[in-house]
Amino acid sequence: MSLLSTSSCVPAAFDLSGITGLEVLHIDATLVTNYSASVSETSRYTQPSVELSNATFCNVTVTYTHPRQNDKIHAEAWLPLDNWNSRFLAVGGGGYIAGRYFASYSDMAGAIADGYATITTDAGVGDTQDPSSWALVSPGNLDLYNIQNFGSVSLSDGGLIGKSLIKSFYGKGPDYSYWNGCSQGGRQGMMLAQRYPTLYDGISAGAPALYWSKLFTSLQWPETFMSFIDSYPYGCELDAIDAAAVSACDGLDGIVDGVITDFDTCSTTFDPFKLVGTTINCTEAGKAIPISKAAAAVINATWSGPYTASGKQLWYGYNPGSEITEKNPLAGQMAGVAATNCTTEGCVGIPHFLGNPWFQFFITKNPDFDTFNITHAQFDSLVHRSQQEYHSFIDTSDPDLSEFRNAGGKIVSFHGLYDEFIPSKGTEQYYKEVSSIIPEIDDFYRHFEIPGLGHCSGGRSGPPNQLFSQLRAWVENGTAPTQTSVKVTDLKGKVHDRVLCRYPYKTNGETGQCD
Repeated sequence: MSLLSTSSCVPAAFDLSGITGLEVLHIDATLVTNYSASVSETSRYTQPSVELSNATFCNVTVTYTHPRQNDKIHAEAWLPLDNWNSRFLAVGGGGYIAGRYFASYSDMAGAIADGYATITTDAGVGDTQDPSSWALVSPGNLDLYNIQNFGSVSLSDGGLIGKSLIKSFYGKGPDYSYWNGCSQGGRQGMMLAQRYPTLYDGISAGAPALYWSKLFTSLQWPETFMSFIDSYPYGCELDAIDAAAVSACDGLDGIVDGVITDFDTCSTTFDPFKLVGTTINCTEAGKAIPISKAAAAVINATWSGPYTASGKQLWYGYNPGSEITEKNPLAGQMAGVAATNCTTEGCVGIPHFLGNPWFQFFITKNPDFDTFNITHAQFDSLVHRSQQEYHSFIDTSDPDLSEFRNAGGKIVSFHGLYDEFIPSKGTEQYYKEVSSIIPEIDDFYRHFEIPGLGHCSGGRSGPPNQLFSQLRAWVENGTAPTQTSVKVTDLKGKVHDRVLCRYPYKTNGETGQCD
């Protein structure tokens, strides 16, 4: 065992005194040996699968508070002993979890396998998707410090703590610092670029949950729309309409592979209402049934996105091909945005596991609030209130990335066009807003749209697993990524390599070049 492992993995070895604004309550340092893990590319988002075998690292957990705020936050770092590559890689969370949960640990195992020192933070809110334990200090009263830590502050803390731990352990700071995350983790990465522009040299942000106050109200929109029309279609009806849309629009790009790429043309040429009355076999109903007008209305509202009672669009909808009726196998409550619970007698709506709590614990601050028992005008008012109260806390929509650009930082982002939780148009809008302020956006920020990819993973497309290495090459030697690659499984199960150009360029099917 090396001198480093025997003498340095103890609490007294770590000095965090240079970080202002926080008070360390406890440092725990434990030497971990013979640690092995299989890490899939689906949990690493922009990196390939990797096997970690018999690793040795120092697990350091820092428990701290911001004085007089009565909070308690945990930041957990893994510091490899034998193969550190002189780099720092922080990882993000998902949903209402800031980090320090099973997905974060999988990402950290992958980081250790590649030689990075790595860190995750729980932002003081724990590791449950249910925010009921931390959102309110009492009924009607938001815990402002928790939402502040969750939205931004703990991200700065984590970066500073990670760098300090690295310097204490290795005797030098990291040569380069990176962030990798998707969904909540993607939002966290973009927040770091916006508010803490000097902390990280490179940020990989997948399907970022930007414009949070609009996004999280839109997650409940399809279910609330069903309550407006007082009809809850069978999932088989929505699936049949969706499959018809994919079939009709698949070949618009000249390739029939079950993957739509031209959604704008699809939206103007495919009409879900033309399928009303078409008979389909429906397992949920236990018989063949005709597609209802309500089903066409629901899927049209889901694709179009939420709108006010007067017809003004509030946010974006989901693309055809997205799994909007999906029952997520990870947990029973994790259902698609338009999922219903059905018997042969009929169906009922399912409160969205992310959208519904946003209305209950954050907008109304009433855990008993019923999103299925409101009028359209009330929905509009709540969406407006969401934006009023939370824009500065968590929206992560500031397009002025000048300081990040000036600091030499680089961003790669990606978004699956079959994303079933976060509409891809939101990331597209953000990119356009940044480019309107910084016309030279290509010098530091590049975005990739992934046809056929679901939320962070899943769907017919694999993740862009070379994108992080491309980010690192851009940061460290100036090689900017003009395209990236994915693997797509077609309708016959055959796997194809696809080259994807950076937004807004498209891949020419005949030449393979970016137009």
